[in-house]
Amino acid sequence: CPLNSKHSYASQTTHYHIQHIYISNLENGLATFCFDMRVSQSLIAIITLALVIPFGNAYDPSPLQDFCVAVNNLNNGVFVNGKFCKDPKQAKAEDFFYSGLNKAGNTDNNDVKSNVTTVNVDQIPGLNTMGISLVRIDYAPYGQNPPHTHPRATEILVLIEGTLYVGFVSSNQDNNRLFAKILHPGDVFVFPIGMIHFQVNIGKTPAVAFAGLSSQNAGVITIANTVFGSKPPINPVVLAQAFQLDANIVKDLEVKFASKK
Repeated sequence: CPLNSKHSYASQTTHYHIQHIYISNLENGLATFCFDMRVSQSLIAIITLALVIPFGNAYDPSPLQDFCVAVNNLNNGVFVNGKFCKDPKQAKAEDFFYSGLNKAGNTDNNDVKSNVTTVNVDQIPGLNTMGISLVRIDYAPYGQNPPHTHPRATEILVLIEGTLYVGFVSSNQDNNRLFAKILHPGDVFVFPIGMIHFQVNIGKTPAVAFAGLSSQNAGVITIANTVFGSKPPINPVVLAQAFQLDANIVKDLEVKFASKK
């Protein structure tokens, strides 16, 4: 506001002070108002944070499935970002319960000699919107949970039995560094969200691990199965150049992984 000799501006270390009320008619007919205001710098900071924080939270939630195609007719909508919720008054203990993680998974029915028992929102409906899930992983001797990624979750793994060689590879921006450790019972390792990671049983006896994931539906992308077993298959020429392989080798890999679907 414009100030004349009757209106002074006083500045102090912790306070700003504008004296009196001043109204001036501008040429365009608008009025400018000046008024007594004594605001501490700390209060200004609090007000600023109060204005900024809502904008910091104003972003789309992380997706809970691979994609969510919008529909105009709600009668055609069968899945949203998560799951539809039941009336809370109809919830029961069984909605938050699962039994069976004491049982070892079958590691003989696949080439990688491991088995992942998943406990997510599909097994425990009460996990919906909770942002957490759990898996049990069984490894035959020298079996592995091959390189894969969880697009929607960080994973924290604790080894219960056996000896595992585990690790993850950082992004291109971090020069694809390998972070790896050998785990013994009681050891814990974290796999950051989206990072390609793996576990290998390097012992002569079975191994067992449990892992928590920071999503009710973490998703999993097994690298080899995804790249060489996609439907329809990726053009072998593309993969041959990407992996620096002969196109015929890529074709053989695609046939092998396609047969596992």
